[in-house]
Amino acid sequence: MATSPAVTNSEFVPNSFDGTSWPGIEPLLRALRERPVRDRAELERWLLDRSELDAACSEAQAILYINMTCNTEDKAAQQAYTTYIETVPPKVKPLAFELDRKQTTLSRELGLDSAPGRGDRYKVLVRDVAVELELFRAENVPIQTELSLLSQRYDQTVGAMTVEFDGQERTMPQMARYMESTDRALRERAWRTMSDRRLRDAEAISDIYDEMIAKRDVVARNAGFADFVGYAFKEKHRFDYGVGECGAFHRACAEHIVPLVRRLDRERKDTLELEDLRPWDLAVDPKGRAPLRPFEGGRQLVAKAVATFDRLDPRLGAMLRSMGDGSNTLGARHADGSVAYLDLDSRKGKAPGGYQYMRDRSRAPFIFMNAAGLQRDVSTMLHEAGHAFHSMLCVDEPLVNYRTAPIEFCEVASMSMELLTMPYWGQPQNGSRGSAGKDDCFYADEAELARARRHQIEGAVGILPWIATIDKFQHWLYSKPDHTRDERRVRWLLLDEEFGHDVKWDGLEASRAHAWQRQMHLFGSPFYYIEYGIAQLGALQLWLHATEHGDQSAVEAYLAGLRLGGSKPLPDLFKASGLTFDFGPEMVKRLVDRVQKELETLPM
Repeated sequence: MATSPAVTNSEFVPNSFDGTSWPGIEPLLRALRERPVRDRAELERWLLDRSELDAACSEAQAILYINMTCNTEDKAAQQAYTTYIETVPPKVKPLAFELDRKQTTLSRELGLDSAPGRGDRYKVLVRDVAVELELFRAENVPIQTELSLLSQRYDQTVGAMTVEFDGQERTMPQMARYMESTDRALRERAWRTMSDRRLRDAEAISDIYDEMIAKRDVVARNAGFADFVGYAFKEKHRFDYGVGECGAFHRACAEHIVPLVRRLDRERKDTLELEDLRPWDLAVDPKGRAPLRPFEGGRQLVAKAVATFDRLDPRLGAMLRSMGDGSNTLGARHADGSVAYLDLDSRKGKAPGGYQYMRDRSRAPFIFMNAAGLQRDVSTMLHEAGHAFHSMLCVDEPLVNYRTAPIEFCEVASMSMELLTMPYWGQPQNGSRGSAGKDDCFYADEAELARARRHQIEGAVGILPWIATIDKFQHWLYSKPDHTRDERRVRWLLLDEEFGHDVKWDGLEASRAHAWQRQMHLFGSPFYYIEYGIAQLGALQLWLHATEHGDQSAVEAYLAGLRLGGSKPLPDLFKASGLTFDFGPEMVKRLVDRVQKELETLPM
């Protein structure tokens, strides 16, 4: 199992530092605020010391968050996170604002950007801190605390959702297996069971969201914005695109991708010999073949993922292997106190979704997901591993600000792994890298491998209209914060008509109208979803690179971009991996045309 890298750039923060305790944090913040800084060398030392303190505080919050999401029924873990959110960030933020102001002033006075031999080393840092300085308002601090607690409440609500089905209590991710059953009556019964359970909490979730929208609007107006849309773009450091580019992406999806997705829906309906396609018909194999079952349990998932990466590039396999064997941990540490890196299997009380969280001081990544033995879980594992690779390749970066990149590129790191690994999901051929045993691969059968690859490619483009739906929905929500729930329902249904699947919803109107509640990003990370669309187009470009120039060339380009962390502007990070930062209609059409050609080579 991996050990935390012993990387230190500063002796400013003691090893015994407790980042969950304000009495421990406050003296160090004040020391930075009061420290004299007379020249560029002293400023660079000050930046390193601040970075180490920020990393230590970030890691403290990460551990609490990991523990809370791994078991939403653990009252102690929930209370620890709640106490932290209520007591520490509200006190840290005003002093952090003072440090931002000092840093910005010193950077300007001491010519930080023109330091000899440094080139544009600090360009991104100076730019980002200036934005934080511009956005800070003391009156927003308590509101942001309330928003964090509302997000926690959403996680708890969704994490508690289970159903009794076929004699067992099952989580929502576990129920997804039934959507692949060839028994249509069973699929329908499972779908309706899940839908009924979600609808029981629909009003409670709407209550949470109403509060969030109102509070976010106040935050934006306090900071001088007309609405939360402008605030969110500034807060997310979107220097390289704006609302107009997002609108172009929405139109490109409607024009070039929705027709493809709906044509595939019609082909599915015809192959299944159905009069109408229903929501429970979208995941089943259209030819009536048994569901793909690529693994059983987290340990097997990790073992097969490691073997897959070994065959793509041994450097990638080694990084994932260092994170452990996939045993569940129920938190940031194992029962014996050792550092944990993975918590993979779905279970009752676990928060929804998946993520990779880097503990910034120890440089120890953590992957969280809800695996249930499905092909989509394989994609999630490979996806989150890509995030972990990104984090691990940046561990030697002295500044914590540069150990992560803009989300639009972070998701290239993850989505690319879903696509570049596809040739290696099957049984290794003679002469290929890695072991040759069929137990080391996800699919020993060539026909199953082809099905899985088609599923992945269809999903890579099929997710884009959903991304456009969620993003366009948010633009409307926050530009009209006083909307009613009925207006919200109407708007959602219009967007589903524009971007959704070609399915019949008769008798399921309530479920359709509340489908947005399943997208957790709407609650905890507002406006964080267009990034997936931008990144998917980048990942598809890298996949094309692999098909035209070979996998090894693509991996080298991938690693070159990831090693930069966040030290360069977003378009430069794309360029470093040989990609074009473009998510407009021409790029979308070019990639979709290439995907259609690939699908023609893969049987349904």
